Amino acid sequence: MSQRIYVTEDDDNIRELLRCTLESYGYEVETFESAPPMLERVQTQLPDLILLDIMMPEMDGTEALRRLKASQKTRAVPVIMLTAKSSEVDKVRGLDLGADDYITKPFGLLELAARVRAALRRGQEEKEPGDHVIRIGDIVLDIDNHEVTQDGQPLELTLKEFELLRLLTQNASRVVPREELLNEIWGYDYVGETRTLDMHIKTLRAKLSDDAEHPRYIKTVRSVGYKFIGR
Repeated sequence: MSQRIYVTEDDDNIRELLRCTLESYGYEVETFESAPPMLERVQTQLPDLILLDIMMPEMDGTEALRRLKASQKTRAVPVIMLTAKSSEVDKVRGLDLGADDYITKPFGLLELAARVRAALRRGQEEKEPGDHVIRIGDIVLDIDNHEVTQDGQPLELTLKEFELLRLLTQNASRVVPREELLNEIWGYDYVGETRTLDMHIKTLRAKLSDDAEHPRYIKTVRSVGYKFIGR
């Protein structure tokens, strides 16, 4: 069965371009001019992935994303944000609300296809059974329940922030290369474009109250990657 993608985009030309491109890769595509009809549609048919524009009439994409992630029924559906906004604040907000990825317009169709494939693969991956808990210093990760505490206090992390922290803590004895983080967490090796990784590291550090210049937890190893140094 073909995987189903919902495209929510108010620009007619971009919406049609996305539909034709995704259908050429064999996906089933439904398009929406605004967020409310898409939010109504997900109640009757869950897609495998949602492409969601930020700047739309009636309801902007970040509010639609917030509603998707607040619902138990739809929170696990991967969402890629499509945005003409390039400000860091807008990107951080989307990631903090639980977006899996974002693409800034204008974008290449090959890049779009690669990110869509990666997001769909992640959505289909099954979690390994078992009781897995990682404890390093005052950080405790409950892998099965996707819960994190810092000094006994719960942290609210997005899925990608949790996966980043998990991978870094599981490899605390070494520097994890940027390419490995991209491949393991986003499912692709996107040479020359690591803004998504950088943004997630920044938001994760903020939630850990970590300082990039004087890190307690995540150390940047320039031109290589990141290392978890919590004790």
